[in-house]
Formats: sequence, structure tokens, C-alpha cells
Amino acid sequence: MLLKKIIEGIQIVKGKDISIINLKDRENFICDYFVICNGISHNQVYAISQSIEKMTIEKLQKKPWHVEGLKNREWILVDYVSIVVHIFQKKLRLYYDIEKLWSRNS
Repeated sequence: MLLKKIIEGIQIVKGKDISIINLKDRENFICDYFVICNGISHNQVYAISQSIEKMTIEKLQKKPWHVEGLKNREWILVDYVSIVVHIFQKKLRLYYDIEKLWSRNS
């Protein structure tokens, strides 16, 4: 249910290229999923993070455990412990390419 509400929060503000990486089968990993998406501007990246938080608080009464990157708004990480959301500006997402990094470590 949490994963579904996070995705809905991203979609409401037109977050792009949503990717879900299942980490459940990885030994000694701290979370179950990475959710990765991107926006086209600082403002959209911030809006995505706020939409996710609003959705999870309103629908599930669940706040994130930790949020990073709100100041620079280029890569915001929203940590729900079992799910970690990475919201990038597109250029940073392409640079770090964490989907490829995690697919190599499968």
C-alpha cells in the first residue's frame, strides 16, 4: 500500500520515468525497494517530494523517517525505511545512473 501511494504521489505532479527496484532478495539490505523518478526543474523535484509526503500522510498516516536534499532540489531522497525514494533532476539521474548500478549488483 505504501509503494502504491508513493507512486500516486509522483504521478499527481507529473514525475517522469518512474522505476522500482526490488531489493527484497538482497542479503543484508536495509530497505525493500528503491523508487526512482525525475523532474524537469528544481521546483518540480521539490513538488514531487511534497506530493509523496502529502499522499502518504493523508492516506496512510505515515511520515517519512528522513528526507535529504530539500535545499538544493537536485536529488531529494525520501526515506520510509522499507522504501527509499530518489527524486532527481534528469541530468543528475543520468549521471549517477543508480538503476544500472543496482542491476550490476544483482
